[in-house]
Amino acid sequence: MDIRCGTAGWTDKTLIACKRFYPRGSSSAEARLRFYASQFPLVEVDSAYYAMPSATNSQLWTERTPDGFTFNFKAFRLFTGHQTSPEVLPKDIAMALPEGITGPRKKNVYYRDMPAEILDELWLRYLEALEPLRASGRLGAVLFQFAPWITRAPDGLALVEECRARMAGYMMAAEFRNQSWFDDQHAQWTLDFLRERSLVHVIVDAPPDVTNRVHTVWEATHPQLAMVRLHGRNTQTWSATGAASAADRFDYDYSVGELTELAPSIRAIATRAGRTHVIFNNCFEDQGQRNARSLMTILGSDLAPPS
Repeated sequence: MDIRCGTAGWTDKTLIACKRFYPRGSSSAEARLRFYASQFPLVEVDSAYYAMPSATNSQLWTERTPDGFTFNFKAFRLFTGHQTSPEVLPKDIAMALPEGITGPRKKNVYYRDMPAEILDELWLRYLEALEPLRASGRLGAVLFQFAPWITRAPDGLALVEECRARMAGYMMAAEFRNQSWFDDQHAQWTLDFLRERSLVHVIVDAPPDVTNRVHTVWEATHPQLAMVRLHGRNTQTWSATGAASAADRFDYDYSVGELTELAPSIRAIATRAGRTHVIFNNCFEDQGQRNARSLMTILGSDLAPPS
């Protein structure tokens, strides 16, 4: 089996501040990435959701990681239907936004409101930023975590289709947040929809008793890749409006018992795809890193051999 474990990011402020993961002296961006890549074969670039990535960083990451290391990217928030502040757009693009899209009463912009020429430029720059990693063989999948209000309605389907077209030639994974995609009536339809378009279905582990998440469906829709993302099971913080950061929202420490219970499902899904990526998104302090190490120990010989 080819199962690879990693975490959603390696530079979270709480991770660095806790001083439990990085060894003494790992104070630079280069040192931290080199150490992380010595511990795990996979990482998700979570920061790419909050701001457009850059080719400069991608080139540096290529130089600082060994052959065989994999970067998954989280798609920029505008592309997945989320509200986006113009302040996180490239400055020249933000200045080019036409009147009516922004203003005193409009703090955010949405994909549906953007002029076609601006969208074309944003997609061009996004793909250019991925190129150094793709050229070096280090680019895995690009994860599109669609906003909770993106449903199976025609406009939601159109957004998924457009993202797929824009990402032609890349491995695209889709994580839905609205229950309409995987309720009892539509789960099989959604799985078929993903298979027909060669999109990777993202299997989620999250609090079982919240409504703003999809059901956990252990199915693979792409022959080359299966993806499991573990968000923790903290019901109290999942929908908290006052959560200061993602680290606060996904503050959860999986027990060895919980990880042991997940292992058979991960092993089973790994038989249905060439590779399986398991990403821990519980990014408070070193929880994700500790949990990923524990799962690697549990999976043992089922993991991909070191590169």
